[in-house]
Amino acid sequence: MTDISRRSLVGLGLTLPLLSQLSWAGQTPPAATHGGPVQINFNESPWGPCPAARKAMQDGIAQSGRYPYKAQYRLIDLFAEQHGLQADQVQVFCGSKLALQHAVMAFTGPRSLVLAEPSYEAPSDAAQGRGTPVHAIALDAQHAHDVDAMLAADANPGLIYLCNPNNPTGTLTPRRDIERLLARKPAGSVVVVDEAYIHFSDAPSCVELVKEHPELLVLQTFSKLYGMAGARLGLAIGQAPLLQKLEVYDGDNVAPASTLLAGLASLQDPQVAPQRKRDNARLRDHTIAWLGERGWRCTASQANCFMIDLRGPAQPLVERLAQEQVLVGRVWPSWPNWMRVSVGDEADMRRFRAAFAKVTAG
Repeated sequence: MTDISRRSLVGLGLTLPLLSQLSWAGQTPPAATHGGPVQINFNESPWGPCPAARKAMQDGIAQSGRYPYKAQYRLIDLFAEQHGLQADQVQVFCGSKLALQHAVMAFTGPRSLVLAEPSYEAPSDAAQGRGTPVHAIALDAQHAHDVDAMLAADANPGLIYLCNPNNPTGTLTPRRDIERLLARKPAGSVVVVDEAYIHFSDAPSCVELVKEHPELLVLQTFSKLYGMAGARLGLAIGQAPLLQKLEVYDGDNVAPASTLLAGLASLQDPQVAPQRKRDNARLRDHTIAWLGERGWRCTASQANCFMIDLRGPAQPLVERLAQEQVLVGRVWPSWPNWMRVSVGDEADMRRFRAAFAKVTAG
């Protein structure tokens, strides 16, 4: 049974509150504890779900005995309304990574995948696992996607993937370059713009472009700014025929009730996104400035991670930081001298600075 037919059959028995009106929606979550290692290695949120989302998750437990399609459609309708889309242009997935893997399966095979290097590895891993040719194109001098080189890599690729802001560099590709890619790509080639980190940046989303580009798929997630990495909730945005090609692989995909209700609560809270964006920028930029004062060059990040040029092999320093109970990101083979650091809270970044100063002394 498709999601469309399920939508038409859902009854009226599930009542969902307008979560943004609840008194606890704007409260500050409890402070994190810092007894263990600093975990700034997976681009996770140090704040977790906002208070409204936490309460919604608790409420969702009682509704977990039934399939939560009503909540899924409420989430789709709300996101579509907020972005001027039709409901059939939005689909829910258990994390945006699942939608990305489905896109690789749907649009590649004998036709290749084109992506940047370094960038998020999930599409490349999925493609290589099924024997799909992969063209990895180096970032340009500004650490943005080199759109012209990506277009030249294959005359007829199945899928072109851009992560914007990019993981692991945190850097932006200008909107004009993405629009040029859409205008010049071969007919039949699908472009995926992964906006997992867009909420941290000053860049406009590409969501509105799906209205005029039938071969554009935009991915967003609640894992990063909204602090729901462990709850697994993502969105795929595109024209209905494109989304239907993803449904072939999981037509009845639905997230848990608690996760869906938390997503609704997050979208209905007008303060969570701008406040967390400001907090992340302050902590990130302060740490990058501190590093710069000591002679270390970093990427110009607009995400919740950045990379440091260590001017020598990065892996030994990653291991020395781990010995100091500070866990940072892995090293990308194409950038062996660079180390990724996720942005934690105030205490996380203070401990990172102290440990980094210690392991680089002398």
